[in-house]
Amino acid sequence: MQQFTARGVHGQTVEVLAQRILDGRMPEGSTLDLTALQTEFDVSLTVLREALRVLAAKGMVDARPKRGTFVRPRANWSLLDADVLRWQFARSPHRPGLFDDLHELRGIVEPGAASLAAARATDEDIEALDAALADMAAAGDDPAAAVAADLAFHRALLAATHNELIQRMEVVIETGLAERDRMVHGTAGADDPVPSHKAVVDAIRRHHPAQAARAMGKLLDQAVEDVARLERTQREPREDRQD
Repeated sequence: MQQFTARGVHGQTVEVLAQRILDGRMPEGSTLDLTALQTEFDVSLTVLREALRVLAAKGMVDARPKRGTFVRPRANWSLLDADVLRWQFARSPHRPGLFDDLHELRGIVEPGAASLAAARATDEDIEALDAALADMAAAGDDPAAAVAADLAFHRALLAATHNELIQRMEVVIETGLAERDRMVHGTAGADDPVPSHKAVVDAIRRHHPAQAARAMGKLLDQAVEDVARLERTQREPREDRQD
């Protein structure tokens, strides 16, 4: 029987069901046995149905007369939903292409965002970017502080575009970036992130869009290398054991 704490039973039920769908234990098209799940989770039918309503709102499940509740095809999932993104990135070792997708998205969005920010940033925007840089420098060997500072920087960058639709990309970029940062920050050999981020801010401060876009491109290249280095580091112990 799955053991849930009394506090947060609803949320934990949602999380477990989502992970089972994502890892294929509840495959697309499968019908859920609500009675069995209620017994396994030791929750009320009301709690279970509320959890399924959350997943239905995210496009992951549906219910039909005579068929019951079933898992919808991945094509119907709300992949840009913050929770769905978080669930996917949390199990990214099982979907290595997910970080490739993130890098491609960032490569399309963030250099353009940096260019717009250089053209439109106000004094307040630049102050927010400077504050994030200061927090990044002060984070030192504290991975949690480094992650928070990096997220604050990219949030401030998108805000400095003064484009509401670009700002909404924060949900996608920040969710994926948080997981990427948790993997990278604090590992041996991690580069100092301040110079590459500062180059972007300096170009924005000078209101030079082309330089800002180039600086952001270099920052993203380094981000790709950071993940590749980490993957090499994780692969080496496995290869040593095989030898």
